[in-house]
Amino acid sequence: MSDWIRHAIWWQVYPLGFTGAERTALPAGDPAVPRLRQLEAWLPHLLELGCNGLALGPVFESGTHGYDTVDHFSVDRRLGTVDDLQHLIDACHDQGIRVLLDGVFNHVGRDHPRFRDVLAHGRSSPSAAWFHLEGDGPDGFGYRSFEGHGGLVALDHGNPEVVDHVVDVMTTWCDRGVDAWRLDAAYAVPPEFWRAVLPRVRERHPDLWVVGEVIHGDYAGHVERSGVDSVTQYELWKAVWSSLDDRNLFELAHALRRHGEFLRAFLPQTFVGNHDVTRLASRLTDPRHLPLAVALLCTVPGVPTVYYGDEWALRGVKEDREGGDDAVRPAFPPAPQAPEGEAAATEELHRRLIAVRRRHPWLAGATIAEPDALGNELLAFRLTDGDHTLAVVLNVGDEHEHVRLPRPGTREDGDGDVRGTDAHVAPHSYLLVRSA
Repeated sequence: MSDWIRHAIWWQVYPLGFTGAERTALPAGDPAVPRLRQLEAWLPHLLELGCNGLALGPVFESGTHGYDTVDHFSVDRRLGTVDDLQHLIDACHDQGIRVLLDGVFNHVGRDHPRFRDVLAHGRSSPSAAWFHLEGDGPDGFGYRSFEGHGGLVALDHGNPEVVDHVVDVMTTWCDRGVDAWRLDAAYAVPPEFWRAVLPRVRERHPDLWVVGEVIHGDYAGHVERSGVDSVTQYELWKAVWSSLDDRNLFELAHALRRHGEFLRAFLPQTFVGNHDVTRLASRLTDPRHLPLAVALLCTVPGVPTVYYGDEWALRGVKEDREGGDDAVRPAFPPAPQAPEGEAAATEELHRRLIAVRRRHPWLAGATIAEPDALGNELLAFRLTDGDHTLAVVLNVGDEHEHVRLPRPGTREDGDGDVRGTDAHVAPHSYLLVRSA
């Protein structure tokens, strides 16, 4: 794989929500609605933030929320056509923006043609081997579903035809210009399956970057066994908001040590929000700590991702019910509008901190040193590549804090000042200090 991913900063969008699409598939015969074209108007916003990658949620034909795929080779008609997606990909590439697609390969929707054939012909269907049919059920047989959701039919990943299908899907869209894939629910798929799929795709697309959705467990082991390039860093995501809310920076320090261990094996995808979790601005109990979370996202090594709307401090709480994701997947206007108040300040914060990341591209693979200061409310740690050092100081307490750094430095960003090796950070603030 080439080195481009070390310079990538993704802006993630959930297209069905972003474009205000219908909740369910369009009736048969209805024409496609070219909503994906709306995203082209937002590419300047992506670039002005400092991002250079567009990470798309599900775009393939589905029945409802996009994760019940019925055709991996067609674009959901609520979003447009294959030509509309191709136009968006080309528009991104014309502006130097990489494109990531969301690959849902653990399961399909009940309306997928392969499963419909099984519904029509039962166990005698040639497609029966694509699924795990077991016992009895209302369809005349039972089947393995994804985490108990009957509308999501789990694929049999031991079937060579399923391997061939996923290779064909990924290669087809890479041929159309896709630069990266997110593998949905990768934790539920045998790692050996990806080992069978990915080398065949990379024969034609060696620069491809693949990140698997893995929520917890042995991250480095999963990367090694599966052959993916990265996984979603949920451990760090949880530690960021939890440590800030509890004023327990020992938790964050522990997660950073773990993160440093992962970095020896791969570059994790880092985030403080995505389409599956409560918005950061709603999760934090003290809004003064939102800048600290963004500072961490933009400085800690890995591949950072900004979830659309987080740059405006949008609120939204995910709930465990039907439609419970809607609040974190809102519709946006057809084109950007100038934000005001808190939204404008948060956007400027993102631009400033992403610019720090751009000025110091070495941060992507930096080493995380042991803390120079650690308490419930104060954490100071250094990021280094041997030639450069950036100190990150976080203060979630009510008083100004003083930290003595190992070497003199210069203030890079944040609320505080530096005099030689003495760093002073304001309450509920962060301070970034660079040194040669």
